[in-house]
Amino acid sequence: MRRERLQGVFTALVTPFDAHGGLDESAIRGLARAQIAAGVAGMVPAGTTGEGATLSDAEHRRLVEIVVEEAAMAPPPRKVWVFAGAGSNDTRQACALGVSARSAGADGLLVVTPYYNKPTQAGLKAHFVAVAEAAELPVLLYNVPGRTGVNLLPETVLALAEREEFWGVKEASGQLDQVSRILASRPASFAVLAGDDALALPVVALGGDGVVSVASNAAPAQMVDLLDAALAGERARAVALYRRLAPLLHANFVEPNPIPVKWALWRLGFLADRLRLPLQSATLSTRRTMTEALERAGLLVDSAASGAETAA
Repeated sequence: MRRERLQGVFTALVTPFDAHGGLDESAIRGLARAQIAAGVAGMVPAGTTGEGATLSDAEHRRLVEIVVEEAAMAPPPRKVWVFAGAGSNDTRQACALGVSARSAGADGLLVVTPYYNKPTQAGLKAHFVAVAEAAELPVLLYNVPGRTGVNLLPETVLALAEREEFWGVKEASGQLDQVSRILASRPASFAVLAGDDALALPVVALGGDGVVSVASNAAPAQMVDLLDAALAGERARAVALYRRLAPLLHANFVEPNPIPVKWALWRLGFLADRLRLPLQSATLSTRRTMTEALERAGLLVDSAASGAETAA
């Protein structure tokens, strides 16, 4: 397959749930439409932010189908990419999720390093190759050692980048020196995307291509503006936009993601604040922090009298 260069904001979509605990299809569509209208480059359903580890195989497939259907409605010639999460610490299950995502119409996969097992670098490489070959789709590597307990080293990323089926990496190690080492030696068409919103600006400054964003669930237009300015080399504008969004980028991680962002989306009227155990709704402290951050970002203008920061 011919690798295409990915660039811009890719929203790590939350997964809305209904009152019975199933997928809230109407809210999924509404959220996807808001992302498309704001100009995101792509959407990533069923990843960490989407509580992908709690989805059944049938839910995973249906979620991807819905997001693909909405992405297809983007006005031509615009392309909105859909990279579906296909993460598991069982390579066979990751392969099965990849095959299912392909049949649901996904453009590619976001494949996280296997968690808990703590594989070697050779094992990680074999895992990613197996998923790519089974699904026959482009793969974004996903490195997030804070959640998985294993770091995908730059040497392994660069070895995989020589293969055309690997289109990029979502780098969420939090180590800019690691990002820099990948950027220094990557093939020109291999995308390096920040996996942390707060590091999107420095990653682009180092030569990176964009971000897989949590914040863009609630602030898609603002994150698109920030990345557009950064990619265009408009440093002063990018810094000003970043400073306005910084409290929101922080608030999204005062509790484990997606707890804060789901509450924020409820507060903005997009969906119900429902998560699957073992995750629970945001604490009162987090709600207050998030309310202030949403106000700073210009997303809330009437919160003072509502008392909504204490609502369930």
